[in-house]
Amino acid sequence: MKNVLHLIIVLFASLQIHAQQKEITGTITDGDSLPLPGVNVIVKGDKQGTITDFDGNYAIMAQVGDILVFSYVGNIVKKIVGAENNISFTMEENTLEEVVITALGIERKKKEISTVYQVVKAEELSRVKTRSATNVTTKRIKKPNNSSVVNGLSGKVSGLNINNKITNNRTKIILRGNRSITSGIQALVVVDGQITTSRELNKLNSKSIKTVNIIKGENGSALYGSKGVNGVIVIQTKKGNYKLPKEVEAVIKKTNTNNLINSEPNDVYVEIAENNFEVTKVSPLSTFSIDVDRASYSNIRRMINNGQTVYPDAVKIEEMVNYFDYNYPQPTGKHPFSINTELAITPWNTQTQIVKIGLQGKTYNNEELPASNLTFLIDVSGSMSAQNKLPLLKGAFKLLVNQLREQDKVSIVVYAGAAGVVLEPTSGNNKETILNALDNLQSGGSTAGGAGINLAYKLAEKHFKKNGNNRVILATDGDFNVGESSDKSMKKLIEDKRKSGVFLSVLGFGYGNYQDSKLETLADKGNGNHAYIDTMQEAQKVFGKEFGGTLYTIAKDVKIQVEFNPEKVQAYRLIGYENRLLEDEDFIDDTKDAGELGSGHTVTALYEVIPVGVKSEYLKDVADLKYTKTDVTKDFSDELLTVKFRYKKPDGTKSIEMIHVQKDEVKTPSEDLKFASAVALFGMQLRASSYYNNTTIKDVKALAENGRGEDKLGYRAEFIRLISSLNK
Repeated sequence: MKNVLHLIIVLFASLQIHAQQKEITGTITDGDSLPLPGVNVIVKGDKQGTITDFDGNYAIMAQVGDILVFSYVGNIVKKIVGAENNISFTMEENTLEEVVITALGIERKKKEISTVYQVVKAEELSRVKTRSATNVTTKRIKKPNNSSVVNGLSGKVSGLNINNKITNNRTKIILRGNRSITSGIQALVVVDGQITTSRELNKLNSKSIKTVNIIKGENGSALYGSKGVNGVIVIQTKKGNYKLPKEVEAVIKKTNTNNLINSEPNDVYVEIAENNFEVTKVSPLSTFSIDVDRASYSNIRRMINNGQTVYPDAVKIEEMVNYFDYNYPQPTGKHPFSINTELAITPWNTQTQIVKIGLQGKTYNNEELPASNLTFLIDVSGSMSAQNKLPLLKGAFKLLVNQLREQDKVSIVVYAGAAGVVLEPTSGNNKETILNALDNLQSGGSTAGGAGINLAYKLAEKHFKKNGNNRVILATDGDFNVGESSDKSMKKLIEDKRKSGVFLSVLGFGYGNYQDSKLETLADKGNGNHAYIDTMQEAQKVFGKEFGGTLYTIAKDVKIQVEFNPEKVQAYRLIGYENRLLEDEDFIDDTKDAGELGSGHTVTALYEVIPVGVKSEYLKDVADLKYTKTDVTKDFSDELLTVKFRYKKPDGTKSIEMIHVQKDEVKTPSEDLKFASAVALFGMQLRASSYYNNTTIKDVKALAENGRGEDKLGYRAEFIRLISSLNK
């Protein structure tokens, strides 16, 4: 009887505790009352947690009396007892309260000197990190100068943008704070107490440097007046015998290190050399492969939301533009996509014109897709242990599993120090079995990526579905360190595997050691696509909204060749697609690989053109040819350009050609063109492009707002909020 009574008491107590658990929801905003996505919300002393979504909303289960902890980079950590069902508030930026005398004798309150501070060791200046040059013409890559202090800082100081100009031997140094972006205004350089120029700094040998102190953001003015508003680089040389002023040392010692923007020195990106204007009479053809990858935009969004550096080579403008959908009509003929072009005045330069070329892939409903043979290839190495890697990966794959049908089969291969099969082909009807296999995955060990790829393809080929959708889905941060691991060896491996007819999707996770260049190579050469997943919202976009496009290819090796009419166009430049360029003769060569188009996917390409008769600073004189004379035909005086497309069917080997002509008719830009232009312009500003024409974030915002349109799913609104956070 006592045992029964004891059991009743325990059960009653358990019910009481459970009854006290409740869901707490709310909305977090920033100082400008804008929704703040990516705020970490955890229950103190518990592993349970969540993050705010695009609209700053969150929901979390907690017990009465639990303390909720809200944290966001650059803001004060907020701790609130979960007494209410709704907890909403505005996060405060991190500030300090003491009064100090600045380096120039100006009295400031300490809250005005909430600087972001970073130290670079002198010996680090001589270790300049090189980047992979996959798919980039070697002669176009500017080699780093190992003895230069300026280039030595590149990649070691977060928020530092080094823009080298070959002409006039000029170097521009832009130092951004964690929530601002400055276009064209340089950081202040102070060497041994004397203000100097970036040119003089560039003359210093790294071996002569004792210390380099970085004070970031507009608050540098608190120490150095208005001259330091864009950040300060303070250098002490070994021979100068210069001692930092006490007020500067005081700020350095007392600065809140929670404000530091973490650099990510181990992330690897392909170096990008921006496309320049090509003279039409000399080079009338522009040829490139399509790109439906969207990884760059979600990766950049994550960097900005976390207050981290946006590396110029992480900015792939074509992937940013193609992240968004555009209102292109569905194809009506025999071809699997429709072609759409548009011509307008360039929003950032009234002396040029902008051309938009858009493809709309045919959309198939889920039930119309052929049966799938999917092999999940999952990295479970030690580098995947972080919350934004394997745990997020599991949640993302669960979204995919929940959409599978009975005729779909799923296998799971994992790799760490070695590779192994954890789930043999299983019907989509047995979702619980697949989900349990995912839940049981644990991280640890080294990373044998090559072995994992070999095993996954072997399994996919063994269970190959004729006339079906055969695909390996690789999920990793790209850190392969056992066996075949270089970009070159991965390229060769995946080129051999694609001959099997198995397609590849590559999903990137995490940061700090993110191998973007390797994952892009795998996707490009594996007849697949590349996405970067930073949140469950992005996973929902990739595996929910774009399920068919992510998994089902409707056309492969899609190439575009544009021929410009020299009677109408002096020069042109392709915006983005730098690592997708093809030789002109590759267009009709069916052995040359190109991009794939998925169900419902859109592809957009933008050209900036200089019309005939317009004088432009971007045009350089070309010497007359002695042996070749170019005669311009007058037969097509109303045409601006002709676009040719070539593609193969998913199981085909011979390409099919389509042709589309754009008349020389400048019209009012559509909402789609305005928005695509805004995204491209933002990318140009992030890359410190030679062609953004001194525009600002305000210009980008105004253009995006004018092009927002219907925006049913809110992705364009999210972009506007993202750039608004930088305009402070």
